[in-house]
Amino acid sequence: MKNILTILGCSLFLVSCGGSSNSEYEDYYDADKRAAATEEAAAPIEQTKVGTDAAVNELTDSAAATGEQLQAQNYEQGAKLIAMSDCLSCHQEKQKIVGPSYVDVAQKYEFNDKNVDYLAGKILEGGAGVWGQVPMTPHPDLEKEDARIMARYILSLRKK
Repeated sequence: MKNILTILGCSLFLVSCGGSSNSEYEDYYDADKRAAATEEAAAPIEQTKVGTDAAVNELTDSAAATGEQLQAQNYEQGAKLIAMSDCLSCHQEKQKIVGPSYVDVAQKYEFNDKNVDYLAGKILEGGAGVWGQVPMTPHPDLEKEDARIMARYILSLRKK
């Protein structure tokens, strides 16, 4: 009788919580869905690189527009990738928490390919000593290109 009441109580609890489907958490933690979301976020950059001849001609007609468009795409995609990761538990855009703010990082490193690669490596491998002795955890599950997009976003926050 006790077992039946326990099972009944657990069943009622599960039903009141929405059953066994906790899609809010499954969406976040399901690696396949996160990978698909990352691919969707990266799609506009690939389309810009590979697009049709007309689109390429249109973009190359205005070098300033191309730079602004790529920077806007990097900004959006980088912000999405960071939001999907655990980065915000230690970093904020303008305020130091455990690690430096993204604006502080952008002020320290000039926006160029060398620094994008350096910061992407730090994101993937972690490290310590540059901003103090608290180590940054590695993120080996990230794709290298995603880490580069995140680094571009961070460096785009540089104040002129």
